[in-house]
Amino acid sequence: MRIFRYGWCCLALLLSACAGSQGYMAEEVADPMAVQQINASWLQAEQQRRAQRGMQDVSGLLAARPTPYQIGNGDILTIVVWDHPELGAGAPAAHAASATPPIDASGVPPAGFVVDHDGLVQFPYAGELRLAGLTEEQARALLASRLARYISNPVLTLRVQSYRSQRVYIDGEVRSPGLQAINDLPMTLVEALNRAGGPLPSADQSRLLLERGEQRYPLNLPQLMQQGVNPTRILLLDGDVLHVPSRDESKVFISGEVVAPKALTMHNGRLTLNEAMGEAGGLTPQGDGRQVYVVRRVGGQPQVFRLDARAAGALAMAEAFELEPRDVVYVAATPLANWHRNISQMFPGALSSAVGATR
Repeated sequence: MRIFRYGWCCLALLLSACAGSQGYMAEEVADPMAVQQINASWLQAEQQRRAQRGMQDVSGLLAARPTPYQIGNGDILTIVVWDHPELGAGAPAAHAASATPPIDASGVPPAGFVVDHDGLVQFPYAGELRLAGLTEEQARALLASRLARYISNPVLTLRVQSYRSQRVYIDGEVRSPGLQAINDLPMTLVEALNRAGGPLPSADQSRLLLERGEQRYPLNLPQLMQQGVNPTRILLLDGDVLHVPSRDESKVFISGEVVAPKALTMHNGRLTLNEAMGEAGGLTPQGDGRQVYVVRRVGGQPQVFRLDARAAGALAMAEAFELEPRDVVYVAATPLANWHRNISQMFPGALSSAVGATR
């Protein structure tokens, strides 16, 4: 009889602690920080805001028609005057018409005419020629006009043997990061990625970053194609830096009362709340479906969103809620689960003893 009374006293004490714990949890949820409730009207407004933010202004990067390559400082030229092989030192006339410059056994192309740091080239009889900034056709016409004073109707071949004046740099998740020389083929965004071996499977093509001087252009390739913008029209210029980030840099973290808390990678910059919950295995039996939170940092300040997963249409709202990189999804425990854990920490084994004593 005494054991029975003792068990009931312990159980009453624990039940009173339960009421206090529930009141504590209610005060904890009623945090002064504003929590945005995820509902249909808010989602509609948020989708409109995201659509406006997602419109990428790449007009300054688009080229209606690529221009011919312009000779620059450091380029090496092959110049051959027909019937006058003595004038084409370093570029044998026998190879002048070949598509690929000759290469000796050492793997080094033969010497040509180097455009110096002032953009000048010295050529017999013609003297100094300022060729930097000219196309091959313009440079050929200029040299022919100079040689016409000494040679009747000169016929010559002028082409760039080594492209060294204009380069772009590609780094990040590509197979061959590094410098890529701009040659007679237009260096478009797609061309630059292909020359670097293409993006790796770990690359996030929704968060490319193009740096041009002091300007930075974030590029979302899947979204650009949805907007009808052809990436082959984005032309890179000398000195551009293209960064291809990793998908690991845009992870989403899910924790709390879910089956498998983990860090999730986004799929081409997109991951919905419903997908995140599914990949985490859903809620545990101790999870409170009314308290599904998304914590996001906006402008250095945390912003909290709350979804009541038990409400009608909750799955549709979770599918429409798009997460952003570094978001934290947290599922709170039920008040009863919190109470049980608190009591178990304060009085290890007390609840089991009280229930056993009543039997």
